[in-house]
Amino acid sequence: MGDTTSLTSGIHHLGLTVPDIDTSCQFFVDALGFEQVGTQPEYPAVFVSDGTVMLTLWQAKDPASATAFDRHNNIGLHHFALCVADLEGVYQRLCERDDIAMEFAPEPLGQGPLRHMMCAIPGGIRLELIATS
Repeated sequence: MGDTTSLTSGIHHLGLTVPDIDTSCQFFVDALGFEQVGTQPEYPAVFVSDGTVMLTLWQAKDPASATAFDRHNNIGLHHFALCVADLEGVYQRLCERDDIAMEFAPEPLGQGPLRHMMCAIPGGIRLELIATS
């Protein structure tokens, strides 16, 4: 079957096109404690990080005419998942916000010991949060 050694070592960053770059940036900073680590105003893009993962938030050129994501019919990002230490605490914090759509509350992830939840962040991108312990 060939060499089984991976040539990659994890995600450096993830780029997301968003309808409102400021709203999306504030969500990650205020709701999840990310830090804004850079901008590229001429693109425009904002970079946020939790110290492990960096997200590049790209402003859609014409959000009003953009096609909303449909996970059943679009090719590309189905969702992205971030690890959290306190899933219940994050869930409660997100439930206090009016800018997300909760898909499901924390529940077991398959038959294993992990738990997860899913929501749509501002702009409709699906975010899964997975408990690390």
